[in-house]
Parts: sequence; C-alpha cells; structure tokens
Amino acid sequence: MDARVQPTFRLPAPVQALKNIVLFLLKSPTSTFGLFVLALLVLVAAFAPLIATHDPYAQDLANTLQAPGNGHLFGTDELGRDIFSRLVFGARITLTIIFLVSIVVGPIGLIIGTTAGYLGGKVDTVMMRITDIFLSFPSLILSLAFVAALGPSLNNAIIAIALTSWPPIARLARAEAMTFRKADYISAARLQGASSTRIIFKSIMPMCLPSVLIRLTLNMATVILTAAGLGFLGLGAQPPLPEWGAMIATGRKYMLDSWWLVTFPGISILSVSLAFNLLGDGLRDALDPKQMNRR
Repeated sequence: MDARVQPTFRLPAPVQALKNIVLFLLKSPTSTFGLFVLALLVLVAAFAPLIATHDPYAQDLANTLQAPGNGHLFGTDELGRDIFSRLVFGARITLTIIFLVSIVVGPIGLIIGTTAGYLGGKVDTVMMRITDIFLSFPSLILSLAFVAALGPSLNNAIIAIALTSWPPIARLARAEAMTFRKADYISAARLQGASSTRIIFKSIMPMCLPSVLIRLTLNMATVILTAAGLGFLGLGAQPPLPEWGAMIATGRKYMLDSWWLVTFPGISILSVSLAFNLLGDGLRDALDPKQMNRR
C-alpha cells in the first residue's frame, strides 16, 4: 500500500511570527498584564455604549458628588455625571490619541532616522541637528508651546504630542541604519544598481522596524502622560469631553472631600501607562534575535 502524505496547513509567515510573539509574551506575568490591560482598553473603547451605565454628558444636579454606590459604581462628579461612564468613554479618547500619534510618529522617525543613517554626510548632519533641537527641550514644555501657538483643543494636543515624540525614534533608527549600511547584503544591492531610496525602504527600514516598534510602545506611556498633563492644564481636551486628565483637573477642587473624582481617572492613567511599559519590555525580549533563535 502506497503511503500518502497528508497535506499540512501552515499559517502565513507574518501570522505565524505574530503568534510566536504573543505566545512568548504570555509566558511572562508582567507582559501578560500589559496585554490584558491594553486588550481591555480596546474592548471598553469599542463597546463603550454597551458598557456605560449612564450618559457620560448627562447632568444631574440633584445627585452631585455622590460617593461610589447607590447606582453609580464610581460615584458622580460636581455636575452629577456618572464617573464610571465618563471613564469608559474616555477610553475612546485615550485610544484615539495613541493611534494617531503612533501612525504619525513612527513613520516620520523611521524615515528621518534611516535616511540620515544610510546617507550620512551633510544630510545626516542637518537632520540630526534638527533632531537635537527638539530633544533639547522637555517634551511636555515643547508640547505646551505648540498648543499655545495652535490653540487649546484635543486635535491640536495630538498634533503637538506628535511633533515632540518623533526625535527619539529618529535617533534609534539612525543608529540601527548606520550598523546595517555596512552589511554585505546592502553592498550587494548597491552593486546590482539599486538606488538609495530602494535600499532605504526595502532593506534598511525592515531591519530597523522591530527596534522602532519597541521604542514606540515604550513611548506611549509618555504620550499618555503628556496628553493627560495637557488636559489637566486645560490645553488638551475641552469640557465636556471625558478625557482622563481633564477629569482630574476638574476634580482636584473637591478631592479632599470627594476622593473618587481624581482617584479613578488617576488609576486609569497609571494602569494604561504601566501596561505599555511592561508590554514594551516584553516585546524587547520577544524580538531579541537570541530569543528568536531559541524558539
């Protein structure tokens, strides 16, 4: 009897790589916590209308500053609005900030860094001096300057954060590109007549992408804190938007007697920021070539 080989199903390479990374992260309790918190943030933001128990904008002046309980899980604020519902809808604002900043900061930092690192010379000097100018100012101070020039609003706060968050990504990508540009496969591509643009986009950027993703994940904690700081100062999301930093700003006037006004938004900011830091540490180990070889 002829033995027949049964066909085996193989996942596409990107899907298999993602599966391996997730399985590696789940082996670490800290990385698992980060994944859990971020997955919970996404689910809460996606199903906010179903999860929220009240209208986050509805005012009930007869029930102001109620303690947690009595139909309000996290209590009410100075206008009688349900804090739990406002936190749930505030998750959408936080996720929007994270997403928009990531899709702006990542590509800008990657392109500037890899171009400067590969081309070198005057191009590297000009790009890195511009980067140094941005790095010479604290990100929050620079964000305050941009928002002051653009005007206080959530969109302008996102623009300001994006403009101040790309320099560390560019620095990292430049260092990676300077290492890879001397590799044999880059020399082979150059000998075959490949243009500098093609080498940068097809050969250098894919090699720099893992490090950039790790740095971008770690930067998200700073982005969240900066957005909360701008909201706290009244330069970010404007009332009545349920942004967590703005909620702390309005609640600080009553926090001695009504602790829940600042406690629950503060815990939310802390949890999401910590989750990004822990996930970034886990990704750094998961994308380490030595760890990949062991798997």
